[in-house]
Amino acid sequence: MLIILGGLPASGKTTIAIALAKRLGAVHVRVDTIEQALRSSGMLAKDEGPAGYMAAYGIAGDNLAVGRTVIADSVNAFEITREAWRSVARRAGVPAVEVEIFCSDKAEHRRRAESRPTDVPGLVKPDWDRIAGRTYEDWGPGPLRLDTALMPAEDCVLWLTEQVTRR
Repeated sequence: MLIILGGLPASGKTTIAIALAKRLGAVHVRVDTIEQALRSSGMLAKDEGPAGYMAAYGIAGDNLAVGRTVIADSVNAFEITREAWRSVARRAGVPAVEVEIFCSDKAEHRRRAESRPTDVPGLVKPDWDRIAGRTYEDWGPGPLRLDTALMPAEDCVLWLTEQVTRR
């Protein structure tokens, strides 16, 4: 299956994605890591544009084709990227589970954004003003929604594991 995680930076996506990948023995495909590798290569101009997402779709598709569960970890701010992830799952003939991760406590979300370390060499994470001002299209009623302000990350992973293994 393809588990499509999305949400604003500092909402808890990567923390949950890593723990969930370990728990399920899944492949973790993180767009931030791919985009930073593209920037570090020096082969792209200032903005990597859709290249990171395009590479992630290919990596996810390859892993789905060999029977692996894949966890896609990206902001996924637009319906066009969400549909592209769903297309990856359709082409592979596997179910897609969409999960919007958010933090309803704005003070906590800001604290996370301002205090989290960079875990990808060279990656400059967005500051609170960029996160708060980011364009982010509504997901509508379809996806699972996980509020990381309501429970610790370990409990979020347990809840999400239960939800995805039912499908």
